[in-house]
Parts: sequence; C-alpha cells; structure tokens
Amino acid sequence: MNEVYEKLQKCLSSVREKTDFKPEVALILGSGLGDYADGIQIEATVDYTDIEGFPTSTVAGHKGRFVFGYVNEVPVVIMQGRVHYYEGYPMSDVVLPTRLMGMMGAKKLFLTNAAGGANYHFQPGDFMLIADHITALIPSPLIGANIDELGVRFPDMSEVYSKRMREIIRKEALGLGIPLKEGIYVQFTGPAYETPAEIRMARSLGGDAVGMSTACEAVAARHMGMEVCGISCITNLAAGMSLTKLDHKEVQETADRVAGQFKKLVTAVVSSI
Repeated sequence: MNEVYEKLQKCLSSVREKTDFKPEVALILGSGLGDYADGIQIEATVDYTDIEGFPTSTVAGHKGRFVFGYVNEVPVVIMQGRVHYYEGYPMSDVVLPTRLMGMMGAKKLFLTNAAGGANYHFQPGDFMLIADHITALIPSPLIGANIDELGVRFPDMSEVYSKRMREIIRKEALGLGIPLKEGIYVQFTGPAYETPAEIRMARSLGGDAVGMSTACEAVAARHMGMEVCGISCITNLAAGMSLTKLDHKEVQETADRVAGQFKKLVTAVVSSI
C-alpha cells in the first residue's frame, strides 16, 4: 500500500474512533475566521493532536482541531487551523487534512485564507473570489507515486474552482450587499513575505493575490474529485505596493475587522452549495 495512503487510513481510523459524523461540506478557515466554527451547531470536535500521525499547525492564532456539526442543517467538517508548507512538513502532510476530510465523506471543499493584494484595484478588507490559481512556485502535492484510491495519475485542472459554486458565491455576496472582487491566487512557499520583485512577477503572470496556502489544498481536493471554491480576504497590499512594512499583526487585525461580513458570507454559501 502507498505510504501516504496508509497514513491517511490510520488518521481516518483514529477520527472514526471518536466520531462517525459524515460531512457533506469541508471548510478550511484562514486567519481571522478561526472562531467561525465555535458558532455552529457542534456535534463533535477532534483535536489534531489526538489523531495518529496528523500534522499540527505551529502558527499563532490557528487552533488545531476538526469541528463537526451543522451550518443551517448542512453537515460540515471545519478545520480550525491549517498546516502550511513553510512549517517544514512535506507537501503530502500539508494536504493530508484535505484528503482526510474527503475520505470522511465531504464532496465539497470551501477554502478561505488571508492574502496579500497584488492588484492595485484591491484594498485591505476586500474579499476576492478565487477564479483560478498559480502553483508553479511550490511543489505539487501530487508528486510521487500516485494514490490510485484517490484519483488518476494526471488529473484535469481546467476548472479547479467550480463555476457552479462561484456563481453561488457571487449571488450570495450580492444579496448580502458584500462587495466581491474576483481574481487569480498565487501560492508562494513562505514564511518570508514576498519581495517587491516577486510581486511584480506574480502580477505579470496574471496574479491578483498572493499567499502561503490554499492552492495546494485545492489541487489535492480536485485530484479526489471534490468540488472546490475559495475566497481570499485581502489583508494588506503586497510588498512594494505601499510604504507599509508587512507583518502578521497587520494581517490579523484586518482579518478580524472584516470577520463579521466574512462569516455571514460563509454561512450563506455553505447553505446554498
């Protein structure tokens, strides 16, 4: 058996010892949204540290647990805190939680993150619907022996972010009166913020927002056949676009400021997808 798949099976067994809850939708919460899960109808929680072989996040402000429950009667599993490639884990571990939620039964994945704006039309506090992404700057989570139990060797990525789900997000944002930008997300490795030259490169490639997560998780989910959507909260203008130096405190403060709107949008979308 493939080593990565064997590890996934052990993690799944470990979770199933604690709950047999079967979600339809999986959510990964980025900075500023972590407490969203505390407000749903919770049926069970499982700490990452209680799952055999599960990678745990070391980022301040990221809780480390799965929350199982309902958002307006929709069964969901929510990750409070994600694992990042820059923490030193192999990419197979970074996407392990995504794959695990798919193996739990989730057919849809809703990704959120805090991102830097590379588009001069964006401002801190904007929400960007992810239309597509660029992952050429990070290792693919599909490198290595293919896990045939999850998907094919050469999966199609012509529609990573579901057109159907994107239309729902646009509709729900309009109904709530929440302005919504749209663009291309570029994933860098981190943990250092990008240089001005790297941001110019991202912009020249067509990128509108940059970050250190999300795209690799989307690739792993699509490999499994999950339907994917994603929203970035633009927490700052990227390097070289303003005189402000970048720091994680600014990211957290902006994410916290717009968290109320973000939570309303997440609830509306989950209820409709």
